[in-house]
Amino acid sequence: MQYHIGIVEDDPNIQNIVAAYLHKEGYTITTLGSAEEAWELSQTNEPHMWILDLMLPGMDGYSFCKKVREQSDVPIIIISAKDEEVDKILGLELGGDDYLTKPFSPRELVARVKRLFARIESHTTGNDNKFRIGNIQVFKSERRVFIEKNECSLTVKEFDMLNLFVEHPNRAFSREELLQRIWGDNYFGSDRAVDDLVKRIRQKVQGIPLEPFGGMAIGSMVT
Repeated sequence: MQYHIGIVEDDPNIQNIVAAYLHKEGYTITTLGSAEEAWELSQTNEPHMWILDLMLPGMDGYSFCKKVREQSDVPIIIISAKDEEVDKILGLELGGDDYLTKPFSPRELVARVKRLFARIESHTTGNDNKFRIGNIQVFKSERRVFIEKNECSLTVKEFDMLNLFVEHPNRAFSREELLQRIWGDNYFGSDRAVDDLVKRIRQKVQGIPLEPFGGMAIGSMVT
């Protein structure tokens, strides 16, 4: 499958460098200088992934990320000169799957793109497409989750974490283990990312009984 990546960046130099590296890896690339252009594209031919700057003219990256998450779980990698922890947390809380601070290595960005796509592909192979426990159904190849009759729209990492919890009911995970399982060995950020991801999942399943966890709140499954 040839993946289509949308690069939303108003700096032409960064646009060109990122596009060149990703095109070399075989990806189809569309470059856009504003979030408004990107939003218009998302309505007709949404890419398989967004690479998104935060400081954009007009609509900023935070607003675009939030709007995308209202209609889609397409992966989003944020690239930004904003390097404060609060900026990273906000970007992840609004639905970003990864956050890379400028200046960054284009090779590192390519590696993160490949890792996200590989994680998606890993759930589309094998015979264990459907997994059910209690009132939760996970369709791995489609990356869809139903709790009772309610479908939860989840990002890549939200799906991976909830799927991990479903596969290991009543087990508590350490933050370090979750970082390794969900983000991979090459992640060097704060373990606050685990708490932020758990918070997002809890918000999405709020009010829905989670029978397989024996009454445990999702947050209590992290030690």
